[in-house]
Amino acid sequence: MKKSAIIISFICFVFSLNVKAQDEHHKGKEKIKAAKVGLITNRLNLTEEQAKGFWPVYNEFDSKRWEIRKSIRQITAESRNTTSSEDKILSDLKEILNLKQKDVDLEKEYMSKFLKVINVRQVSELYKTEQLFNAMLFNRLNKKDGKDEKIKMERP
Repeated sequence: MKKSAIIISFICFVFSLNVKAQDEHHKGKEKIKAAKVGLITNRLNLTEEQAKGFWPVYNEFDSKRWEIRKSIRQITAESRNTTSSEDKILSDLKEILNLKQKDVDLEKEYMSKFLKVINVRQVSELYKTEQLFNAMLFNRLNKKDGKDEKIKMERP
């Protein structure tokens, strides 16, 4: 009976740690999203009317793009398995290319949707701002991990 109580207590403790970690992860994602929204809003200088039309379209686009890129990351992670056959590796590479094409097609589709609610300069600024935000996030995460040095992107 005493062993059961200890085991149950331990399981509850581990479960509470997991819930806390998930909650912190969710809060972190929300902070990142809020920072991205703030930066885009500021850089695009959206009017109130533009914002009403823009954000639902952008959120839909961002969600679809996230799913495509999540699939690419999953396939890439799975393909690190060194025991995969060459046919499986080739199949994964083809699937990644198909997903990248879907990503490009999605951007083309949503550019026309964005142009219905914001002007072409704002669309251009949106793409620049997304790149800027991603670079800022990448740099911040590297600093947090203790990787303060700059990564050189040079070809061999």
